[in-house]
Amino acid sequence: MQLNDHKCGVAIVGGGLAGLAAATYLAKSGKSVRLFEQSHALGGRAQTKQQEGFYLNIGPHALYRGGRGIEVLRELGVEPRGKVPSVSGAFAVKGGIKHTFPAGTLSLLTTSLFGLSAKLEAGRLLASIGKVDGDRLMDVSVREWIDQNVSHRAVQELILAAFRVATYTNAPELMSAGAAIEQLKKAQDKSVLYLDGGWQTLVDGLRDAAVRSGVVIETEARVEAVTRNAFGAVGGVRLANGVRFEASSVVIAASPPVAVALVERAQGTSLARWADVAIPVKAACFDVALSRLPMPKATFALGMDRPLYLSVHSAAAKLAPEGGALIQVAKYLEPGHDESAVKVERELEGLLDLIQPGWRDVVVYRRFLPDMTVMNSMPLALADGTRGRPGPEVPDVPGLFVAGDWVGQEGLLVDASLASAKQAAQIIASRKVVNAAA
Repeated sequence: MQLNDHKCGVAIVGGGLAGLAAATYLAKSGKSVRLFEQSHALGGRAQTKQQEGFYLNIGPHALYRGGRGIEVLRELGVEPRGKVPSVSGAFAVKGGIKHTFPAGTLSLLTTSLFGLSAKLEAGRLLASIGKVDGDRLMDVSVREWIDQNVSHRAVQELILAAFRVATYTNAPELMSAGAAIEQLKKAQDKSVLYLDGGWQTLVDGLRDAAVRSGVVIETEARVEAVTRNAFGAVGGVRLANGVRFEASSVVIAASPPVAVALVERAQGTSLARWADVAIPVKAACFDVALSRLPMPKATFALGMDRPLYLSVHSAAAKLAPEGGALIQVAKYLEPGHDESAVKVERELEGLLDLIQPGWRDVVVYRRFLPDMTVMNSMPLALADGTRGRPGPEVPDVPGLFVAGDWVGQEGLLVDASLASAKQAAQIIASRKVVNAAA
């Protein structure tokens, strides 16, 4: 071993929620764990920016109360703090006109969004969706399922909007109906939490749990390569500064393209094949901090004929100073979209004009993110939805594991990230490795 070479039992590449969770589980199992994050700060897309008393997540974030993610957080000693957003003050927007959003029986009966027969169909469908077995529909697209089960066009638009807000995905011809239905069922069952102080609280909680468990965390430490030995197995990691760490196992908590770029001789492996078919889910996000909310009772809006979203997150969570308001606005982007960022930003401003007229006069801070990756790989109907996603173990590169929102069969978004992190750690911890550093 050369002078700049070191040893660790397990190397974690990536300091987002998945990487931190995997590292903590492994350290708790007795492994020697070192986590490398190329940025100066941990958290990835879960970071929260503080600006003049406001807490801005990177786009709209919600933690599903019935998902696997919150279970993993609690197992690791992190208790999310926040509130469930209210269903009152919600609008459905169609043709530039706002209608009462049909969130319950009364609002369904009174909304001007559609006529009586469509209301009856919408009521039946929303009441019965909790009984639909999404696992049997993993290989059916959202479009196919809606065409087969929904008659009225206006009700189809409502269900498509509900799927978009639950999954962040705007690709009904590609997206697995089973995956979308299971996610919508979680939203209907226990709803979501908007977190006090933003998602940075989860990052900080997991970082503290990792450190307490003995994880060595290195920030501003860019992994240049995951090395492999002559037999093709993982050898460790090499940093950009030339320092090497020998490791019996490596967990990459990053996107499929990043994982492929890191691993030596990755072409032709199953990891490369997973990356080749991954279609990322993207959204344009407009975060607006206001000194006051012009229309206090208007807190939510969802586009029916356009894939738009608006929510006053500070109406539920502590994200703004006294009297202020934080609004998250988004457009769910189609795969391969080619709209200009300027056009999309104007569209989101127009939604704010409709729901919160006068907002421009009370802006404290605004931020537009035109092309944010929300999920690294869409659960495709052609790939059997979440059932067809890769597991955390890369079978043809011994010792290599992946974790993230594109890995494992459990849930979407952060639920998948944290569930796959736990699964990767369990597999590694269960194996006896002949290595003094393990």
